[in-house]
Amino acid sequence: MSQTLVLIGHGMVGQHFLEVLADRGALSAQDGNPGWRVIVLAEEDRAAYDRVHLSSAFTGTGADELSLTDEEFIRRHGIDLRLGDPAEHIDPLARTVSTTSGAVESYDALVLATGSYPFVPPIDGADAPGCFTYRTLYDVQTLTSYAEGARTGVVVGGGLLGLEAAGALRTLGLQTHVVEFASRLMPLQVDDGGAAALRATIEDMGVAVHTGVGASRVETDGDGVTRALRLSNGEEINADIVVFSAGVRPRDRLAREVGLGVGDRGGVVVDEHCRTTDPYIYAIGECAQTADGRVYGLVAPGYQMAEAAADALAGDGTKVFTGADTSTKLKLMGADVASFGDPFAQSSGVDGKGRAVSVVFSDEREGVYKKLLLGPDGRLLGGILVGDAEAYGSLKPHTGKQLPAPAEAYVGPATAADIPGADALPDDAVVCSCHNVTKGAVTSAIAAEGLTDVGGIKQCTKAGTGCGGCVGTLQAVLDAELAAAGIEKPKGLCEHFALSRPEIYEVVRTEHIRSFTELMEKHGTGGYGCAVCKPVVGNVLGTLAPELGLSHILDGEQATLQDSNDLYLANLQKDGTYSVVPRVPGGEISPEALIVIGEVARDFGLYTKITGGQRIDLFGARAEQLPDIWRRLVDAGMESGHAYGKSLRTVKSCIGSRFCRFGQGDSVQLAIDLELRYRGLRAPHKIKGGVSGCLRECAEARGKDIGVIATANGWNLYVCGNGGTTPRHADLLAADLDAAGLFRLIDRFLMYYVREAERLERTSAWLERLDGGIEHLREVLVEDSLGLGAELEAQMDRHVAAYQDEWAAVLADPEKLRRFKPFTAAPEDGVSFGDGDPLQGEGELEPGRGRVALLPDGSEVALFKDGSGKVYAVGNRDPFSGADVIANGIMGSVGDIPVVTSPMHKQVFDLRTGVCLDDPEVSLPVLSAQAAAEATAHQVP
Repeated sequence: MSQTLVLIGHGMVGQHFLEVLADRGALSAQDGNPGWRVIVLAEEDRAAYDRVHLSSAFTGTGADELSLTDEEFIRRHGIDLRLGDPAEHIDPLARTVSTTSGAVESYDALVLATGSYPFVPPIDGADAPGCFTYRTLYDVQTLTSYAEGARTGVVVGGGLLGLEAAGALRTLGLQTHVVEFASRLMPLQVDDGGAAALRATIEDMGVAVHTGVGASRVETDGDGVTRALRLSNGEEINADIVVFSAGVRPRDRLAREVGLGVGDRGGVVVDEHCRTTDPYIYAIGECAQTADGRVYGLVAPGYQMAEAAADALAGDGTKVFTGADTSTKLKLMGADVASFGDPFAQSSGVDGKGRAVSVVFSDEREGVYKKLLLGPDGRLLGGILVGDAEAYGSLKPHTGKQLPAPAEAYVGPATAADIPGADALPDDAVVCSCHNVTKGAVTSAIAAEGLTDVGGIKQCTKAGTGCGGCVGTLQAVLDAELAAAGIEKPKGLCEHFALSRPEIYEVVRTEHIRSFTELMEKHGTGGYGCAVCKPVVGNVLGTLAPELGLSHILDGEQATLQDSNDLYLANLQKDGTYSVVPRVPGGEISPEALIVIGEVARDFGLYTKITGGQRIDLFGARAEQLPDIWRRLVDAGMESGHAYGKSLRTVKSCIGSRFCRFGQGDSVQLAIDLELRYRGLRAPHKIKGGVSGCLRECAEARGKDIGVIATANGWNLYVCGNGGTTPRHADLLAADLDAAGLFRLIDRFLMYYVREAERLERTSAWLERLDGGIEHLREVLVEDSLGLGAELEAQMDRHVAAYQDEWAAVLADPEKLRRFKPFTAAPEDGVSFGDGDPLQGEGELEPGRGRVALLPDGSEVALFKDGSGKVYAVGNRDPFSGADVIANGIMGSVGDIPVVTSPMHKQVFDLRTGVCLDDPEVSLPVLSAQAAAEATAHQVP
């Protein structure tokens, strides 16, 4: 037997709700289906029509052209549509609805789709002849008729509907004004820059714009007819017509009267299924306040609510509404306006992770304004496009994701062929979102203070002292400013070395230098090194280990060179814990290995995630837990995936010819072979690979440093791609290679890159810097123009032969294992602490490497010993991130100041005073000799 569903309201959302039910076959008239018998109570005397394009009615579009339904749909689905007979009262207890005509209908379910009503400011004269709202076809008809004898009109409200109304008045031939209480037009969709461009365009059309002022009263003549609008600042605008379009309010009267939950600012409160506080009543569209606490004034969210309610009533109830995209793209008075994502994220921050960065383009001559908002991690948060919304279709799908090209390429002039560099950023572009520092502030500081390094920029502007994500941009801005000033950029690595990274590599290789101390003595300038040079030298020693007879990156002094990731052979996370990533070559893994990973995650309480590189990441491990986790993984036949190192990460693959009907090559096996050959190779930056079994590119090989694609004749090799913050397609190096030729070229490519690239330089950036680019690489690697081919291949062969799993090597070495355990003092040992007072713990402290100890109150202490035996004790908590990680930082020097660099975001602290050199207002607590001595007698649990 059919149940009765009453739908109150027949607008766009109500009609969509009916269509969803019909598509589900849930209406009783469909094939004798005992589904819902639907009664629709509509206030207007017209069936549902397109309100989004309501303004087209001013230019002759008829009601039939705007209609969203027809009599056949209504008849075919047995819908009882009652036009002009709205609901007057709901009785939830009796489950009945009474209408204005006196009809009373029982229901098994009720859906409110009553929409909203225009807000009219409570001012004198607002109901005088000549005052209108703009919401329905009836409003359009009466306004059009009244305007035949009018000359001037004022629209109160400069939002979406207000500007549409202004365009309508202008179409009707009226001299038009727009009054907006906010300081700019469209305050909910665009920012000041976008509003300025929009205002200029509108004013060029002869429309007067008044912002930052409200309506005070409607002045009338002796007959009570509208003659003017008085503003809150006392100004009076002559007006035959006043259109109120100052926003809308949810039509929730029926719900209020019967005690259903209603939001503080209106809207019937619903859950994620769009169910109200009465389980038999639902609300959808502009009358509802959804589970995320919002009332949506756009039709797209209303449609999604309709689908959720329909699924609850005629489905399995799995479809829910928890929020919606509020992106819009329209043409207002001839001007394109688009807004998507969260274009105002800059003012509110992003998930507590820092403030958003804006990329802006503005051309006042053309009335064009474009702004993209990028999060701290480079994701596109949202944007505003005024005057030229051509890029809307390309940008909107990437909201919440990394853009496939630099943001500047989307907002720049349409004629721009090249992607602008940092020097092309506008001065008001925020380059440091944590401290809201603009490019202009940075360039001003560079000029005023004669800055030549990023450290100086940090000290003068605080840029780069937050999350550190903008350091690369700061360097690019600095490079551009120095070049513009004709100042040659120093090629030295840091204050301790005048050599560049490739020069250090060559010196270590040719002079057979086996330690940082030896390199400093021969080529350094004194001090203890720093967080720049130490990891670089550690990386070079790791790369050349087979040539130098070195074994493990944590052997002896080498351990003090490693940044926190390499120091613990795991990835440091935001809370100070680590993630563990076992290698899964080609994404191929046995059931037994999967079970072990699951058991480890369960037993250690780790969060698990499948990565984009076909591996499983285990998050939340404490440093002292790492060896126990590794032991279980190693015993199950797994090894380090080197996710922590500047080395090969993964070689991603599709399924290739094993199963795919399009596959031309066994991409899985090749990916496995590549990953196993090049695993553990230390490089200037991380390296990623991809192998696609055909030209359909399912493994996205051309977005990788090494990309291989199968062809009918072999393998095509692409190099120097990058899918990161500056995406770049890899270039074809050679085509139709057999396996032997492919490996030979990759050997040469990687070893040449390792020799020639600068510190932290990706292969993509390296290629763009190389004179001759890809042609140069072909000459050197394919044609062997420098005669290096055999040498590079032999060097790679030595690397492969010397490879060892770094996790297993730690597990086999008690001395290395000891470093992962909490600090325990040896009472009989004594050292000098800063001011010369004795301190316990000589046996546990190594020069240059920090250790953790625990104070009696439970707080952690970071202990460091320099080469002369002095020990420094500072708080272990990083004041910027809140994580206990300072002991894992790199100890070094700035001038004659002993410092430690936080491993989290690289802020530098004076170990003597605790003061942050990047931001002197922040400091670490410094412990007294007595407190530090007490600390060594405690063990971190």
